[in-house]
Amino acid sequence: MKETFKVYIADDHTLFRKALVTLLRTFKKVDEVMEARNGKELLALIKHDAPDVAIVDLQMPVMDGAETCENIIQKYPDVKVIILTMHDSGRFILRMMDMGVHAFLLKNTEPEELERAIYAVVEKDFYHNDLVASILRKNVKEKRRKPRPLFGPAALTDREKEILILVCQELTMKEIGQRLFLSENTVRNHRVNIMEKVGVNNIVGLVKYAYEIGLVL
Repeated sequence: MKETFKVYIADDHTLFRKALVTLLRTFKKVDEVMEARNGKELLALIKHDAPDVAIVDLQMPVMDGAETCENIIQKYPDVKVIILTMHDSGRFILRMMDMGVHAFLLKNTEPEELERAIYAVVEKDFYHNDLVASILRKNVKEKRRKPRPLFGPAALTDREKEILILVCQELTMKEIGQRLFLSENTVRNHRVNIMEKVGVNNIVGLVKYAYEIGLVL
């Protein structure tokens, strides 16, 4: 695991962006920070030298956050994307989750949570905070559909369900292995099998699935 991370920020509000850059440079594991005024500038920076994490504002001129995130996820899958927004639209966040965004934070988030989110997306591939949890619960409730059955072609074994729960608790593969007395490679193989069974290709999809089947409440 890398000891330090490179983080890029895209936001068209100069004062906010400059303040965020200053804040990011105080984080222990963030060793390089670069800034952009919009999505187009951010993609140019990434093309030149990809960061570990891109923090993207949703509402920007030239190229907005949604288009920017889609470009990053498609072209630079190793870059973790954190959405920073003033709005908590559940429908929009769900769509961005389906796209593969790794974390969602409101602009009034405390600095400590931003730091946790950066480390989580790098080390665990997803930051599962209260905002995401509440939107997923509301989504399941609004659809009023029965949980997906845990049998049939997509049935998960007890071990796979156990691992999925720990994934949703944001444990790394190493931590899950230690908890369950399994090797890291064994946990990784289980995770791949779970993704194939439920038809998703990232941790975000696994977390959504866990809520839909009632494995996580």
